[in-house]
Amino acid sequence: MVNKNLPKVAYFCMEYGLDVSLKTYAGGLGILAGDYMKGAKDHNFPIIGIGLKWKQGYTDQKIGEDGRPYDTYHNYDYDCMKDTGVKVTVKIRQRDVVCKVWEVTEFGTNPLYLLDTDLPENEDNWITGQLYGWFGEERIAQEMVLGIGGVRALRALGIDVDVYHFNEGHALFAGFELVKERMDKGMTFAEAAEASRDEIVFTTHTPIVQGNESHYLDRLMYMGANNGLTLEQLVSLGGSPFNMTVGALKLSRKSNAVAQLHNETANKMWAHIDNRSEIVGITNAIHLPTWVDNRMVDAATNGGDLWEIHMENKKKLVDFVEERNGVKLDANKLLIGFSRRAAPYKRSNFIFTDESIIDPLLKEGKLQIVFSGKAHPLDDTGKEIVENIVRMSKKYPNAVVFLENYDMTIGAMLTRGSDVWLNNPRRPKEASGTSGMKAAMNGILNLSTLDGWWPEACDHGVNGWQFGDGFESEDEKVLDAHDLKALYKVLLEEVLPTYYDNRDKWVEMMKESILSTKDKFAVKRMLEEYYEKLYIKA
Repeated sequence: MVNKNLPKVAYFCMEYGLDVSLKTYAGGLGILAGDYMKGAKDHNFPIIGIGLKWKQGYTDQKIGEDGRPYDTYHNYDYDCMKDTGVKVTVKIRQRDVVCKVWEVTEFGTNPLYLLDTDLPENEDNWITGQLYGWFGEERIAQEMVLGIGGVRALRALGIDVDVYHFNEGHALFAGFELVKERMDKGMTFAEAAEASRDEIVFTTHTPIVQGNESHYLDRLMYMGANNGLTLEQLVSLGGSPFNMTVGALKLSRKSNAVAQLHNETANKMWAHIDNRSEIVGITNAIHLPTWVDNRMVDAATNGGDLWEIHMENKKKLVDFVEERNGVKLDANKLLIGFSRRAAPYKRSNFIFTDESIIDPLLKEGKLQIVFSGKAHPLDDTGKEIVENIVRMSKKYPNAVVFLENYDMTIGAMLTRGSDVWLNNPRRPKEASGTSGMKAAMNGILNLSTLDGWWPEACDHGVNGWQFGDGFESEDEKVLDAHDLKALYKVLLEEVLPTYYDNRDKWVEMMKESILSTKDKFAVKRMLEEYYEKLYIKA
């Protein structure tokens, strides 16, 4: 039974990663949202989800014979959704766009409602076509359907909620709709904004200023995204150009960052914004039944054979790699997993920087590395990063692998079957990094800079390793040189010797990795904190 005494929450998000078969996610944000909705179901929290029914979803990114990533798109139909019979209308570019509302009925989630513009009556039927495939006008249109359409869908479904949770700035236009509802009833803009603010909370995920979405004011007005607000009222919320994160910070009663270090970063980033909501830290978490081999948790808790179960999972990964790429890795040799969106600050190919150090390890077979991850379709720099990794896989065909077209299946295989989980972002630019949590609970030892969630979990040499000692520098060359030296030192002096020469210590570290993370970074704790710190009014 749902606890009816708790506030009822509507959770707005552009993407949801519930299952590999449902192409409504791109990466970490969506997978977090999926875990959040599953956790709400498991633990009886009164939360419903609002999102978009993507016709093609995110890119299927395949590697061509030339070693470059290419984007492909496919139309998908689903039988896991129920037609609610509800349609709502959003005016976009002065045209009425009809949005059909579907309910996801599978995958062990609380009710999730997805809006769909792929209807014969719409001239703009492709608004819900490609997830993150567009910029400018089309991105605004998608966000109008999510936000304005989402609130209207709740009204049409007869669902009353107490809290509107915007997971990233994409959902901000829902706030505009709440303001408009009140202004239509006679409130002034200031009164309507204040009353709406009392119902809205916001989660920011982006610790890089440039990564926070903004739009030109005239474009918002042309699209109709202002939803009745004047130019001056828009500027008062999000500035000029209009910043979606700033708007959300100003139109929410409280906000949160997604790790404790990220909380520090976010507060510094937005310190100059007047009249913004307080930002608190609520560290992300994962849905254990989706991502964690329960046998590993049982073995760690009850004294079972961790190594035997781990080797089963590692051999499954080795077989998976052979099936996908035709490369036969050695299950007895150290295997590092790395799966991230291809972005410069994540430094995907960082470990290859000094070939004089890494080359012998790869050639001798002492080290194997399996990579995966997509670049945004319009990110040429990200695609170059992928291309570089593919090039290294050709240079070291028996030791380096790139698994194309990352999805939840690849994510699960890597975070269960690797020995070490490598994470080397430039601190403090990684907001959280939930893949490391999945790895840790499967007994995979994290090797990471002290960024995102890892400063809260790391006990160096006990449940994993850190490198770099939390060093930060605005000069990327200085930071990279420092971190590279630190990475090689820990890899050569601690990771490799422990794996090959001290199996007992390795297994003990695996046990500590599981026991120290399985509760602290489980979705139940996260949901409880959202209620305590964000949803329930002080």
